[in-house]
Amino acid sequence: MKDIIKSEELLKLLGALSNPYRLKIIAILHQEKQYVSQLARELGISRPLLYLHLQKLEDAKLINGYHEISDSGKAMKYYELNSFSINLTADFIAQIASEITIKNRKE
Repeated sequence: MKDIIKSEELLKLLGALSNPYRLKIIAILHQEKQYVSQLARELGISRPLLYLHLQKLEDAKLINGYHEISDSGKAMKYYELNSFSINLTADFIAQIASEITIKNRKE
């Protein structure tokens, strides 16, 4: 990931990492690229639910999805992990806190 990160990118990143399924997806993809059906079976979840998790991770630029054609001619969607490192410190959060906009919720 880039060394310079904006507050909204940090919030998206932390949101993507805040789910146990997404952490498991990262752990699996850390070993090797996987196609969607493989990931769904390994996690024991439906493909539609898996796609929601994959989209969050892809939006945060933690993973990358692409198509490959199998030997039988079938298009298969693969995902691989992007290299990243997060050095999250109180100083860093203090530096970007001024960029964060908190929306008032209507109650």
